[in-house]
Amino acid sequence: MKLAHCYWLSSAVLATCGLWVVANNGTEEIKDERAKDACPVRLEGRGKCEAGECPYQVALPPLTIQLPAQFGRIEEVFKEVQNLKEIVNSLKKSCQECKLQADDNRDPDAAGTLGEAGDNRVRELESEVNKLSSELKNAREEIDGLHGRLEKLNLVNMNNVENYVDSKVANLTFVVNSLDGKCSKCPSQEQIQSRPVQHLIYKDCSEYYTIGKRSSEIYRVTPDPKNSSFEVYCDMETMGGGWTVLQARLDGSTNFTRTWQDYKAGFGNLRREFWLGNDKIHLLTKSQEMILRIDLEDFDGVKLYALYDQFYVANEFLRYRLHIGNYNGTAGDALRFSKHYNHDMKFFTTPDKDNDRYPSGNCGLYYSSGWWFDACLSANLNGKYYHQKYRGVRNGIFWGTWPGISEAHPGGYKSSFKEARMMIRPKHFKP
Repeated sequence: MKLAHCYWLSSAVLATCGLWVVANNGTEEIKDERAKDACPVRLEGRGKCEAGECPYQVALPPLTIQLPAQFGRIEEVFKEVQNLKEIVNSLKKSCQECKLQADDNRDPDAAGTLGEAGDNRVRELESEVNKLSSELKNAREEIDGLHGRLEKLNLVNMNNVENYVDSKVANLTFVVNSLDGKCSKCPSQEQIQSRPVQHLIYKDCSEYYTIGKRSSEIYRVTPDPKNSSFEVYCDMETMGGGWTVLQARLDGSTNFTRTWQDYKAGFGNLRREFWLGNDKIHLLTKSQEMILRIDLEDFDGVKLYALYDQFYVANEFLRYRLHIGNYNGTAGDALRFSKHYNHDMKFFTTPDKDNDRYPSGNCGLYYSSGWWFDACLSANLNGKYYHQKYRGVRNGIFWGTWPGISEAHPGGYKSSFKEARMMIRPKHFKP
């Protein structure tokens, strides 16, 4: 026979065994008149507890039902829930007290006024924030526009800028030279002959030559009246004379492993070995159009030369950039050797200032000199002076088109030069 009965534990109803069982605080009561004698039931409470919250073990002789172990946590959960209820009730009570106290202390009229003022202030702040956001957006757009313009300016080719400047300088030089022999009120030939000729300022050695100076010697020149005069060595013999010497290598008596400042100002002995100085070379070449002559001699007594129909060195701001014209001569065009070894339009580099095109290092530091390096060289007249062939890094005086210079020598020896000179004079000078 199938039984369907319930156990009512305080607020819980259990259905089993065909009996009604009510338990409150550990007491049991049987309420089924049909099965009082057939199914004795035992309900055992486990410890003291609140009504409706006790754990139970149900015994139905001869059967005992053991609830799962997880039900043992129910009592703990009930306690935690009860604690939380008490905490929530306490917080509610505190909030109500605070609200009542605030209501007692608040002035209704003032509160309304403050509320309206607060709303107005909030609206003002929102308006200000919107305004600042709009201004910030506009500022960002302007910054983006300026970045775009700056990028376009950075794309301007420096070569074009300097070529433009050079062309303007050349035009001005031509105009000045053309005006040198002209004046609005020229004296008569008799007046000129009767006056002693006094030439107080000489731009370069060619002007000393024109007044009759024929000795190769040290003279003082003033290529730019706005700058101080300085001494130079003048070659009055080679190819008609009138040459201003910029550099000389004769015996290795001067060290050419120098700093940027040394090459800027110049160093050495004008009668032996020296570098005239980049600032002075710039003043000489900007005053009028110059040609460059390079004389070389090796230890076998071979003498060759290279001639360039233009020579100009920019100022320090443009890092003493080199510009040369067309080549002529016997030594070969080593300054424009190839696409990757072209010294024309290159900046000056020294061991302590890297302006070359070699991405992995400083050519001036590697070759121990100052020069218009590309990446790195096909010519270097400021290299170390060797008194004979040498091995190792090609850091000596070098001219890449010299006959046999690139040929392999026994033991890996490299050729060296006995003498080297660089000198300039005006392009239209006629000795």
